[in-house]
Amino acid sequence: MLEPNWFNAPVPSFGSLNAELLIVGLAPGLRGANSTGRPFTGDYAGNLLYATLDDFGFTHGTYAENGGDSLSLVNCRICNAVRCVPPQNKPVGSEVAACRNFLFEEISAMRNLRCILALGVLAHGATLATMGLKKSCYKFSHGAIHELNHNILLVNSYHCSRYNTNTGRLTEEMFKEIFSKIKKLL
Repeated sequence: MLEPNWFNAPVPSFGSLNAELLIVGLAPGLRGANSTGRPFTGDYAGNLLYATLDDFGFTHGTYAENGGDSLSLVNCRICNAVRCVPPQNKPVGSEVAACRNFLFEEISAMRNLRCILALGVLAHGATLATMGLKKSCYKFSHGAIHELNHNILLVNSYHCSRYNTNTGRLTEEMFKEIFSKIKKLL
């Protein structure tokens, strides 16, 4: 184990099972959730995600990168398609498939779920596969909204990674537009 003082375990979801919004990410970040034990905590993606959630009233309290904070989520829950940090920090299909039951349990346990935000193509595909739906019927594109089973909407966004924001694939304004749509849907 490289960092024995880190969390180094499957990262649990964050937020209430009673929430209407579920955000599905890729996998715990090597130096983020793997070290803190909370999704999107300790890395750039988390800084952008939690600041945006705060802007739209989905948080209460203060966010700190080390997870030692007073942050709680409001009507929102966050999980990952893959629960453990993957080798080379990049999830592969076999890991997504192996973790599918965990995502299925998340979705099934959320009785008030109305909207799933998939952060990236991998999260989009994992969500569809978990729900028994064909990817070919629900094409990923940033800002797309798809109607799924049981009156659940799937909203797509590029992942809020530093790579995507540095390259301009995703801007803060584009990310905020996604949450503006979600607020209207809820």
